[in-house]
Amino acid sequence: MGPFSFPTLPAAKWLGFVTAIWVQATCGNNYTFSNYSDALKSLMALTQLQLNNLSVAKDVGKAFGLLSGLASDRLPTSAILIIGSLEGLIGYGVQWLVVSEKIHPLPYWQMCIFLCMGGNSTTWMNTAVLVTCMRNFPKNRGPVSGILKGYVGLSTAIFTDICTALFSSKPSAFLLILAIVPAVICLTAVLFLHENQPASGPVEDRQETEFFHIFNVLAIAVAVYLLVFDITGNHGHVLSLYFAVGLIFLLALPLAVPLYV
Repeated sequence: MGPFSFPTLPAAKWLGFVTAIWVQATCGNNYTFSNYSDALKSLMALTQLQLNNLSVAKDVGKAFGLLSGLASDRLPTSAILIIGSLEGLIGYGVQWLVVSEKIHPLPYWQMCIFLCMGGNSTTWMNTAVLVTCMRNFPKNRGPVSGILKGYVGLSTAIFTDICTALFSSKPSAFLLILAIVPAVICLTAVLFLHENQPASGPVEDRQETEFFHIFNVLAIAVAVYLLVFDITGNHGHVLSLYFAVGLIFLLALPLAVPLYV
């Protein structure tokens, strides 16, 4: 064992699950097209039909999720996460370059390709975390799937509200976040999300069940927090910043489980 043997500790499996939650909380970018579609439409002088077709190209990317599924049986989790992060970085990075006017708008067919790449990137991230966590917790596949997919559903609100708090819904800033943040989170997960030995006895089984109850409560807390903020109308800049800090704190709370272990 070398000096960096932390992943072999009992808490490693739970730390990997926490990073999986973070990946899921940042990879629902397929559902955020409406946040920047108007900017693309204006800059590229698109008709509504062409804009709709761009959205279709993004969704077609998800249809190639079969590739990540096949790769999950042949490649390590780290490789799948890296592929997803690079694909998202390129796909959304190019869109950011266009919307921020760093480059001239690309031909329509090329934009379709980059939107397809952005859409496909999430399938690699989803597959990596779901497959690995289900292998780590074979007796709790239901809670694992429910919690991780729940955070995917919350990711659009997480991205939108944080971007609104920090950048006043500026489309170029939003796309920059979509390009960078998931990639950084995935590269962090590469360090901690690995296949580990599943629970080996009734004591560990009970502990897993208790911890998943905690994760469920934290996921509900995040959902309620987002809902209350969104239904209470417009907020000032200062209040929005406080909200963003509180949201980041809630997303960090799952770390309490591996720290406890």
